[in-house]
Amino acid sequence: MGKGKILLVDDESRMRKLVRDFLVREGYMVLEAGDGIEAMELFYENKDIDLLILDIMMPKMDGWQVCREIRSLSSKVPIILLTARSSEQDELQGFELGVDEYISKPFSPKILVARVSAILRRTSGIAEGNILEAGGIQIDISAHTVTIDGRDIELSFKEFELLVYFVENQGIALSREKILNSVWNYDYFGDARTIDTHVKKLRSKLENKGEYIKTIWGMGYKFEVD
Repeated sequence: MGKGKILLVDDESRMRKLVRDFLVREGYMVLEAGDGIEAMELFYENKDIDLLILDIMMPKMDGWQVCREIRSLSSKVPIILLTARSSEQDELQGFELGVDEYISKPFSPKILVARVSAILRRTSGIAEGNILEAGGIQIDISAHTVTIDGRDIELSFKEFELLVYFVENQGIALSREKILNSVWNYDYFGDARTIDTHVKKLRSKLENKGEYIKTIWGMGYKFEVD
């Protein structure tokens, strides 16, 4: 063990066993919950959960409700959302709630484990001790914090990574494909809505500094301090 503690939430016991077995085989510690209420109880009891794998359709308390409650407590713990419904509206709602990855059923457990590994590798590897600054925005990479003119700003894990990527590439025009490959770090099979949704939320949280993220129509974005 020791690679990370994962909370796996799904009302299908066979699905939980399949995913758990793959994760345990890779060295992860897995906590299981069969519904949203049980998931929240485990989350409150375990302060060291590194990542959640969360199904949407569950009894008692569904995945959307769990997401909202988790995000009210922590903007940083990564969430992978599982769903049997692959509608555009569901996917966008997930990203609006601060979900980091969105995987439609049926899926390959190996791909899921690869995505879990990529997220946790970036989470643990982000502590490099350097500070990034741009136009009143200060990013502490090791502490995983962002301040604007000295005020703390709460960002989700994926929003933080996106901001770091923008600041590290100031003045460079970045296509949506390049952003997906660099920030999501795998061959993403979705489309540009993922980027646009996260940029919209990031701009909002950056308040007037959000203007630094320029839209390049038909291509992507560029971070540029005026």
